[in-house]
Amino acid sequence: MTIANALREAAARLAPTSDTARLDAEVLMAHALGVTRTDVLLRHMRDAVPDGFAPLVDRRMAHEPVAYITGSQEFYGLDLIVNPAVLIPRGDTETLVEAAREAFAGRPAPARILDLGTGSGALLLAALSLWPKAEGIAIERSAPALAVARANGARHAPAARFIEGDWTKPDWSKGLGQFDLILSNPPYVEDAADLAPSVRAHEPATALFSGADGLDDYRVLVPQLPDLLAENGVAMVEIGWTQAAAVCAIAHDANLTSRVHLDLGNRQRAVEMAKRRNIPLGKAGSDD
Repeated sequence: MTIANALREAAARLAPTSDTARLDAEVLMAHALGVTRTDVLLRHMRDAVPDGFAPLVDRRMAHEPVAYITGSQEFYGLDLIVNPAVLIPRGDTETLVEAAREAFAGRPAPARILDLGTGSGALLLAALSLWPKAEGIAIERSAPALAVARANGARHAPAARFIEGDWTKPDWSKGLGQFDLILSNPPYVEDAADLAPSVRAHEPATALFSGADGLDDYRVLVPQLPDLLAENGVAMVEIGWTQAAAVCAIAHDANLTSRVHLDLGNRQRAVEMAKRRNIPLGKAGSDD
């Protein structure tokens, strides 16, 4: 069987499992061959199928995410190592980075950047790709996730610091100081949410779930932001698309201004926060 035929067959098998069955098959074939997907399509379609391809398709048939099978995921132009210890970085999360870029347009670049709950390190490393002279610090409570973040940091921003810490514990931020930009994609999924099998069965629950209404981590984290923000600092926090009003209310109670940013699908995806009356917030899809 040629690779062209194998791709057609794999896409048909994966169709009940994935909305991107053909793409999945091509990415897995590229991984099996050790080449890029473009190389597969342009140079290898008539080649024999590598022995390693069928087991990869079987894993995807069992709903294992492609990023975990290949061990990598692109985020904001960066090739990141991923494994089941970390959430898979998603395109919607790039909304936070773009909103931060807009917030600092026309004024001094952030000198200190903090990523809370860094996981793979995606947010901090994306921000440092924009502001490479900034001091970057990331906090993560999971030791296995921290190992992944540090590996990605070594590849993309060797000067960044990745520290084990848990914002639900006393004195976790002692000695950190204040930051011009804070980024966070905290757990925000409702405990009983109906998730795809590829998410619920494979991605780390501690990075997904946050109580009955998905707001438990915001209630703990957001009130701590005023002490962590520099006088003209900005925080960007990811939210579920139905959570904007609730998170903005938590920010208001913490004496923070807030503004909602939309992702590429026009869904509410990020809340920008700053100390009240200090700075105008950046452009966004809606105010709250």
